[in-house]
Amino acid sequence: MRILVVEDDQRLADALKRGLEAETFAVDVATTGTDGLWMASNFAYDTLILDIMLPGINGQKLCATLRKNGNTTPILMLTAKDGELDEADSLDLGADDFLSKPFSYIVLLSRVRALLRRGTGIGTLSSVLSLGDIVFDTTAHSCRVHDQDVPLTAKEASILDYLMRRVDQVVPKEELLQHVWDFAFEGGPNVVEVHVSALRRKLGADAIETIRGSGYRMSSVPR
Repeated sequence: MRILVVEDDQRLADALKRGLEAETFAVDVATTGTDGLWMASNFAYDTLILDIMLPGINGQKLCATLRKNGNTTPILMLTAKDGELDEADSLDLGADDFLSKPFSYIVLLSRVRALLRRGTGIGTLSSVLSLGDIVFDTTAHSCRVHDQDVPLTAKEASILDYLMRRVDQVVPKEELLQHVWDFAFEGGPNVVEVHVSALRRKLGADAIETIRGSGYRMSSVPR
């Protein structure tokens, strides 16, 4: 899953990036509202974390502009302490949730996960995904196949998460690149093939189907 953090406090932005990446998310950071609007408008994200007080345009204006343009990506707004009016205005402008500063990182992570589960087209609301003999706990990043623990790398876990939430859908390589790798990645679609091949070796040869010329699919019907 790919997250955009729009925060002008560089230390906080860096801390959020490190923490979320440790949870296997791909994370991009913008430090101005103007850059955040451009990135959110031109790249696919699964969740946006927006501070209100930003240089360029503020977080509320950014949120309102995205919603006006038809962007439905879930938004978590960061508000000032005791900012009840900010919280109310943010929700009215289209934010899905808010969190007052200073906040607990554990609470922020829980809010992000909740937004990801509720996000448009994200599939099941459960944090434990099951398909045939594969059971994947997206919170603990643990995977079991035939009741045996299967260790996954961060990228493998992210790909599996994305595919299992879209069972029976064909997911193009380009879509996996957009949602699993961050803005700084400079490689091509071949990197997806490498990680999917590694996943097949761990999950079973039939776990992920290649749809030639289209992408990959995990099916609810055994092959």
